[in-house]
Amino acid sequence: MTVRTRFAPSPTGYLHIGGARTALFSWLYARRHGGTFVLRIEDTDLERSTPESVQAILDGMAWLGLDYDEGPIYQTDRFDRYRDVIQRLLDEDKAYKCYCSRERLDALRAEQMEQKIKPRYDGTCRAGVEPPSADAPYVIRFRNPQDGEVVIDDMIRGRVTISNDELDDLILARTDGTPTYNFTVVVDDSDMKISHVIRGDDHLNNTPRQINIFRALGLEPPTYAHVPMILGSDGKRLSKRHGAVSVLQYREDGYLPEALVNYLVRLGWSHGDQEVFTREEMIELFDITDVNRAASVFNPEKLAWLNQQYIMNSDVAKLAPLLAEQLEKRGIDVTQGPDILEVTRVQQERAKTFVEMAEISEFFYRDFDAFDEKAAKKHLRPVALEPLEKARDALAALDEWEPEALHRTVQEVSEALELKMGKVAQPLRVAVVGRAASPGIDETLYLVGRDACLRRIDRALDFIRQRAGQE
Repeated sequence: MTVRTRFAPSPTGYLHIGGARTALFSWLYARRHGGTFVLRIEDTDLERSTPESVQAILDGMAWLGLDYDEGPIYQTDRFDRYRDVIQRLLDEDKAYKCYCSRERLDALRAEQMEQKIKPRYDGTCRAGVEPPSADAPYVIRFRNPQDGEVVIDDMIRGRVTISNDELDDLILARTDGTPTYNFTVVVDDSDMKISHVIRGDDHLNNTPRQINIFRALGLEPPTYAHVPMILGSDGKRLSKRHGAVSVLQYREDGYLPEALVNYLVRLGWSHGDQEVFTREEMIELFDITDVNRAASVFNPEKLAWLNQQYIMNSDVAKLAPLLAEQLEKRGIDVTQGPDILEVTRVQQERAKTFVEMAEISEFFYRDFDAFDEKAAKKHLRPVALEPLEKARDALAALDEWEPEALHRTVQEVSEALELKMGKVAQPLRVAVVGRAASPGIDETLYLVGRDACLRRIDRALDFIRQRAGQE
């Protein structure tokens, strides 16, 4: 069998975490089996579908590296095809016109709910009725089998059996003629020769309806795999408050696409205890039948940890433009300061995201507004005045501003004052950086530059003298 999978989002919003995972699983299954991955845009909801949402989906797929072999295919380009299939079903008496008004259907539903009966259409028009008027609006309903059952051999959930008497006659086309989701999916999956449908288990209720339409058309349905939902840490369905934002928001927040893809593949699937996978390993090892039946829990901390692993092990040349982008968002011109490659190199293991890396790298390019209160209280004390003065004088006298010479200078000042190096380096770090954490003191001084370092040390000395006068 030639494997053909598809990802079929509705462009009524951004590409979110759940959709991205479904797309990834479909992409991996096709890639592992040498098959074809199709992107289909299900835009028949004309009121809610927007070009902006379509672009957000395409951009999200591109950022994640989920390339498609065919598409994007738009359902709105296929309305003629849907009309032809609906007419065939009408001609074969497998569908019928329903003239029931919205008011009647609402009343029926209310009555069924009151009687604690599963809401469903009661088949009033199934046997055929005269139109109330020549121009009376109508929908077209599928004539669902009234006996027997639908068996779904799901690749994740196993065998699922649904009795046909639990299903009603679903609408195939609305009063304005636009086709409905459950119908267009069948026509598209058949026309596009989709062999495997991998989608969220919120679609499981739709599957027996779709299979019955396949059968009515004399078609063989694809094989299904319904992926369990993703939950937040509180056990509730994933929402914006849990981090279910657009995948492109993760790009804005400083995540690498490789890290997000790696995290998504581990939401419900595993290979032993391995946490970090190359894309090649994912393709080689992933099997949809190994996906857990239980829901997965989204863990932002785990994602951040994974992102840090990728940052730590990536080429600096690849990371530097991403750091530069974040710094520029903060109003920093990275061409006016130290080499962004060098800044990236010294910060590579110190941040979980590029937003965080930019935050802790600002001091390389511009003076900070104030000293960190805790760091200043601990390290910019009157006792640090002499070490800082001596360090300032020694640094100002240096002929070459290089890491090795800077390290040696700090060490010599420490030895001259008979202090541990940290007693000089830490006040110096807080003076130059504004806080107690930074890369090594020699690299920090080197990258900040002579003029900025001396200027900031003078500021720290004034701070200490003022503090001494207050104590």
